[in-house]
Amino acid sequence: MNGHTSVPHSYNYDLIVIGGGSGGLAAAKEAAKYEKKVMVLDFVMPTPLGNSWGLGGTCVNVGCIPKKLMHQAALLGQALQDSRKYGWQFTEEVKHNWMTMTESVQNYIGSLNWGYRVSLREKNVTYENAYGEFVGPHTIKATNKRGVEKLYTAERFLIATGERPRYLGIPGDKEYCISSDDLFSLPYCPGKTLVVGASYVALECAGFLVGLGLDVTVMVRSILLRGFDQDIANKIGEYMEEHGIKFIREFVPIKVEQIEEGTPGRLKVTAKSTTGNQIIEGEYNTVLVAIGRDACTRKIGLDKVGVKINEKTGKIPVNDEEQTNVPYIYAVGDILQDKLELTPVAIQAARLLVQRLYGGATSKCDYVNVPTTVFTPLEYGACGYSEEAAVQKFGEENIEVYHSHFWPLEWTVPSRDNNKCYAKIICNIQDNERVIGFHVLGPSAGEITQGFAAAMRCGLTKEQLDSTIGIHPVCAEIFTTLTVTKRSGENTLQAGC
Repeated sequence: MNGHTSVPHSYNYDLIVIGGGSGGLAAAKEAAKYEKKVMVLDFVMPTPLGNSWGLGGTCVNVGCIPKKLMHQAALLGQALQDSRKYGWQFTEEVKHNWMTMTESVQNYIGSLNWGYRVSLREKNVTYENAYGEFVGPHTIKATNKRGVEKLYTAERFLIATGERPRYLGIPGDKEYCISSDDLFSLPYCPGKTLVVGASYVALECAGFLVGLGLDVTVMVRSILLRGFDQDIANKIGEYMEEHGIKFIREFVPIKVEQIEEGTPGRLKVTAKSTTGNQIIEGEYNTVLVAIGRDACTRKIGLDKVGVKINEKTGKIPVNDEEQTNVPYIYAVGDILQDKLELTPVAIQAARLLVQRLYGGATSKCDYVNVPTTVFTPLEYGACGYSEEAAVQKFGEENIEVYHSHFWPLEWTVPSRDNNKCYAKIICNIQDNERVIGFHVLGPSAGEITQGFAAAMRCGLTKEQLDSTIGIHPVCAEIFTTLTVTKRSGENTLQAGC
């Protein structure tokens, strides 16, 4: 179906998008370019503590944006410490003000919320702050916060409802714990904090909280960063422990009780071993639960229109064109089964989907060569296969892993963290040593990874990396001089620049 056709008489809209996050907004704005009649329904169910937010979805309001800004606040604290060795003299006590930071972050987010609303209006996209729920074929019910219901019909629908934090399902979790949905607008400093979980959300939050000078403990059920390269995940854990984060491993909370009300109050956490019957107790000001996220698909009437979901996870299986089992209903973003849960992936998939639907395009979203970064205190950038996944797919004998530790020049003067940063590439021997996995642990990991991701899409090989002249003295130049293979067992520690 090509652009510039009017809405079929039987429908109110060409496209109704359920969810005003990264994917949903990208699709709506893209469809508007083809002069389609588009509606976006977005509604944020308040957290158990009553927090909600404006248009833009998780990333903007309670995800990537505030997370990266608070990570930056922590990095600035480290930079202050480093600066003394660089000759900066200051005698006054350096303290961090939580309220100043959160107010600044929330003001910026507010400007983004407003920008999204203006952008939709300029593109003639109808926006309703209402909860969308299918009630029948091609028909959706929109309920606003006052409970007023309206019915709308559309030729096509896009589900882009995203996910919300999962709770523990134990006494006291929703009453007394917070999630990432609450942390970034918390109206008081969280104080002594227990972070439950080992997801990237858990480790990123623990990282910036300790960087702001707080007492932080992470309670881990099993492994760190499931789904990521485990060699790197363990290095991240070691670095975080060396920088003041305490880890309680192989324990899960079974009860959270309030000892004292306040901002923050005091909580008692009871936890049980995952390997035996040992019970431990601890006292904290704040308990942050970050054990994973659940797809928002179970209460939007999918059963009324026959859209299949994975009953266990709530995720929606789609074909390679983001189409569900119901031909006129599509889905993008974190709710997709077996796809990466990343903002830019949702945006790319949404735009390409709309271009196929209305612009005659044929390009499909590549879900493999996707760069990403975990903003732990020592940042981790990755693109392509983890070492485990590469071994599983290609066989250990068919991959070569080149690696090295490195010491950023900026860290040599304050003389800290020598040989904690790490570079690793995974090459497919059978395919001219093409680089199929890229991993970097160090400062500005995201900035480094973004450039190499473009090269990997072009079929980067180890020989091409070796023939690239490095920029001296920067961290990324290590990738142009990698010679030691894991197979060799040789030393990878660096002695100088």
